[in-house]
Amino acid sequence: MPGQKVSDTPLGNWQTPPAPSGDVLEGRYARLEKLSADRHAALLYRRFEGHDAVWDYLPYGPFHSAAAYHRWMRDITQGDDPLFYAIKDIETDRFGGVASFLRITPSMGVIELGHINLSPALQKTRAATESFFLMMKWAFDHGYRRFEWKCDAKNIGSRHAAQRLGLSFEGVFRQHLIVKGRNRDTAWFAATDQEWPALEEAFTFWLSPGNFGADGRQKERLVDLTGLVRVSSDPAL
Repeated sequence: MPGQKVSDTPLGNWQTPPAPSGDVLEGRYARLEKLSADRHAALLYRRFEGHDAVWDYLPYGPFHSAAAYHRWMRDITQGDDPLFYAIKDIETDRFGGVASFLRITPSMGVIELGHINLSPALQKTRAATESFFLMMKWAFDHGYRRFEWKCDAKNIGSRHAAQRLGLSFEGVFRQHLIVKGRNRDTAWFAATDQEWPALEEAFTFWLSPGNFGADGRQKERLVDLTGLVRVSSDPAL
């Protein structure tokens, strides 16, 4: 129609960002290295062994031998998308999980965080939170416009995590995928570059040593800080 607006948000001088190359990402609590079967498979297998539930919502696993896990990791790291990282907890000096960039679309400025698998030892640690922050920071610092998180709609833990990180709930795609022979509805979350400065400030405050007591307990909850930035919350939580 004549005079119809197509977009209210012009891109201005936005330029296509680079694809991630797997450079080391390091903070105060976490160090992320590009995943390597020879370097990381045996170490991570020991962290996951005996904890089969961590594979429940992933399209692969559990792996019942170190050799099988090594073969899977060797194959999955051959390409550039997904681009996997191994996550090390600096305090314990141990690798304890993986995460990846995926559905990397520089031409649209969109990137996703997924394939997250954290061992029980890494779950609910400052290193785990900082690892996600480092990946978000890399993406937005390099010019991405949109950072996505998608998970099985039944995975309430993942939905809590996305909202805690300040990603806004965008809905559920029904019968989106078939995973391990069953239907999967997918919950979608995202943050945009317009929200990132305030989210980065929230993360920086939460991760600061002053936000934790001598017993390691947080003084301010991250979900309360990011809640001031999220444009929508998950009604299932």
